Amino acid sequence: MNALGSAMASTMPSIMPKATRAFVDFAHVLRNNGFAIAPEQTTGFIEAVGLLGPRDINDIHKAGIAMLAIPRARWSIYDALFRAFFLDQAISAPATGDDEDEMQALDPRDTSRDVEVDSDDTEVGAEASRSEALSQREFVGFDSAEVLRHFTRNAPKLLPRRLSYRRRPANRGDRLDMRRALREAVRRDGELLKLPTTRRKTRQRPLVLLVDVSGSMAQQSEPTMRLAHAVVQAADRAEVFTLGTRLTRVTPALRIKETQRALDTVAGLVSDFDGGTRIGDALAALLAVPRFAGALRGAAVVVLSDGLERGEPNTMVDCVARISRMAWRLDWLSPLAADPEFAPRTEALSASQQYLNTLADGSSIAAVAEHILSLARHRQPRPQTQIQSRSAA
Repeated sequence: MNALGSAMASTMPSIMPKATRAFVDFAHVLRNNGFAIAPEQTTGFIEAVGLLGPRDINDIHKAGIAMLAIPRARWSIYDALFRAFFLDQAISAPATGDDEDEMQALDPRDTSRDVEVDSDDTEVGAEASRSEALSQREFVGFDSAEVLRHFTRNAPKLLPRRLSYRRRPANRGDRLDMRRALREAVRRDGELLKLPTTRRKTRQRPLVLLVDVSGSMAQQSEPTMRLAHAVVQAADRAEVFTLGTRLTRVTPALRIKETQRALDTVAGLVSDFDGGTRIGDALAALLAVPRFAGALRGAAVVVLSDGLERGEPNTMVDCVARISRMAWRLDWLSPLAADPEFAPRTEALSASQQYLNTLADGSSIAAVAEHILSLARHRQPRPQTQIQSRSAA
């Protein structure tokens, strides 16, 4: 339980009606058993019970599932705790082999921006969800360490670079170095054997990773975050954001050198792992924060998502178009694109494809790492809409 939840639990029983204390205590029991229950969800649960009557104990049971956002995979555990608390029935031990991740709802301060929920309930993603289910992910073993070692070893020389405004001495430069020439003239009594020249330095281009952590991307979350850690460690300038039901900047956590400690910190920051999907609203939040939007300018932006948007399609399309205009290139890597005949199934991703430089395979960590390392070799195609507009002019 976070500090706000602890304060709420310690102060509410003394000021609330006696009839509602049982519901607060039940929420506390759920937290102790690994459920992510935020204080505002407890308040909503009490209000829902009041609106329902309730007529019988089933109304309380249903209100808890709806207002406390109980994951379907954990309904059996919720039912057992509900019976034990309200009906005084014993809880049977879970079968061996059940591997439930311990989850906790946390709201990172100064590193995240909540996304407003749109009122449109139009379904445009087959497996995505718009509902906000706050949870954390426990990062465990990983068997693609060789891929990450290869990426870390080759990233400094293969990541895309751009010209800097700073200059350096060069034998075949494009501009005379007058200061160096004058110093050499003073040393040699006015004689110069060769005019010194300079050329512009190069530096790594900024790299921005936008990682979808919704429920439909649950299988890719852990390897993707490990690759994101390798990117931040190897790149001169890199930013990593997670997209789900909210936007979270996890770059400071990934700057921790030790991988497991960095991932544990990320698990504490990101509270919407395996939750709903509102990519458009998250991208809008990214563009609304000036220092976040500034990181996109001239950057290589890579979105790791299946594109199963459940929000308003036009919001996502507009945001993708804006990012495309700001960034050096915008690549979308989807695990569904492993099929050579893949075509976007959602209205939002299908309409956004015209603004993407690449819609490529993101089904494995090796494919994602290879694509990032090959960005400098790709010739940057212009989005189709810009080609059409120039030809029409």
